[in-house]
Amino acid sequence: MRTAFYISDGTAITAEVFGHALLTMFPAQFEHVTIPFVETLAMAQQVVQRINDCYKTTGLKPLVFHTFVDEQLRLQISQSNGICYDFLNAFVAPLQQELQLAPVPKTHRTHSMHEKTYDFRIDAVNFALANDDGANMKNFSQADIILIGVSRSGKTPTSLYLALQYGIKAANYPFVEEDMEAMRLPPELKQHKAKLFGLTISPERLSQIREQRRPNSRYASVRQCALELKEVERLYQREQIPFLNSTQLSIEEISAKIIAMTGLKRQKY
Repeated sequence: MRTAFYISDGTAITAEVFGHALLTMFPAQFEHVTIPFVETLAMAQQVVQRINDCYKTTGLKPLVFHTFVDEQLRLQISQSNGICYDFLNAFVAPLQQELQLAPVPKTHRTHSMHEKTYDFRIDAVNFALANDDGANMKNFSQADIILIGVSRSGKTPTSLYLALQYGIKAANYPFVEEDMEAMRLPPELKQHKAKLFGLTISPERLSQIREQRRPNSRYASVRQCALELKEVERLYQREQIPFLNSTQLSIEEISAKIIAMTGLKRQKY
């Protein structure tokens, strides 16, 4: 198995994102190693040794995706026995020519926590937690979006991801057994209909998720899951509520698709 290193003098998030995106295009398995905050030559030399040891052990040159701002550290890593891909410098020269500006490298600038960034994200996360599973419905007027769906269809993790990554205040509401009997929008949701976004999922996948919570229960049976999903999807269509099937999607993909479908904007960071 080929090893892929993601290395940076910062968080290494950029190297991970770009590297993973590239590797997913190839039908192969990789061992992933992330090494953030390589900030001194001594640390870079240790990383080089680790890359070289990996090559000696496996006989395969590791793939090294890196985003170093510091030139000396970048040169040190490039002397390893890995196949290096430098994401930052690949684009700096053409961008410098287009902008007619010289770059001013600064470590950690990409993911720096400016005061407004921190405030937006923390406020949004606190809002998502306080308004999870239909709690505090009186606060729904403050929500940027309200995710709805049957229990365990992905509403809570998506709400938190929207908050943490986009600074979006997302509340969520689960359709419980009482709702299923009437299968209509509660008044508290009806008055905020423009903010509603539905999630659905395949009965089989929903059953798997529910089995982890309540094994061998009616709640987790495929039959019960199918009945609930059928009713809630009818509601979405009847009320013209946009919705998304999350069965084959990651939380990141669900969130990105919601942003694209609703036109919600990332809070300014």
